Amino acid sequence: MSAQLLLVDDEPGLREAVKEYLQESGFAVQVASNAREGWDLMQQNTPDLVISDIMMPQVDGYQFLKQLREDPRFQSLPVVFLTAKGMTSDRIQGYQAGVDAYLPKPFDPDELIAIVENLLTRRTAKPQSLGEDSETPDIAELAHQIAQIKALLTQKSAISQSPAPFKIDLTPREQSVLNLVAEGLMNKEIARRLETSVRNVEKYVSRLFSKTGTNSRTELVRFALEHGLAN
Repeated sequence: MSAQLLLVDDEPGLREAVKEYLQESGFAVQVASNAREGWDLMQQNTPDLVISDIMMPQVDGYQFLKQLREDPRFQSLPVVFLTAKGMTSDRIQGYQAGVDAYLPKPFDPDELIAIVENLLTRRTAKPQSLGEDSETPDIAELAHQIAQIKALLTQKSAISQSPAPFKIDLTPREQSVLNLVAEGLMNKEIARRLETSVRNVEKYVSRLFSKTGTNSRTELVRFALEHGLAN
């Protein structure tokens, strides 16, 4: 059974385009034109992941996310902000509010697919028990994301204070994909260069996100350069 996604965006053209691309990638998608409509849909059918715009009338993305995180049913539900607000301060606000990934417009649809697959994979891998320890990974992950964003503001000092180089095991193909991502190539271009399918490239990018703890191509490239992972 395909994953159920909820897309909330008040721009009809973008909403339909993203919906179509997600459906072509194998996801089942419900759409809402505003946060209130999205909330009503969630009462009928809980999605596996929510993609939401921030700049919306009446209830914006931050308020919508706050409403989700205050409801026990949706506290661990993956949420991706898809928005024109791309300033670092806005990204920090989003992470502090509990968003899982933040993709500024304009964006590469392939990157959105990779982020969605990565978050769904992480959610499936997490223990589903209700014991006290079950919330620890979420808190640790959020703290890690906030630390990453803050490091972008003080990149030089963050690098100089790094106690030891980061070591990570990459397969030869993962390394090849990472090198091409660092060159600024999109998934379709990488697929042509490596003579493979776009779907395979998406899987490799998703694995790289998972192994490096990043959620977007920008974060992945910066992480790779800071730790000498990209040639």
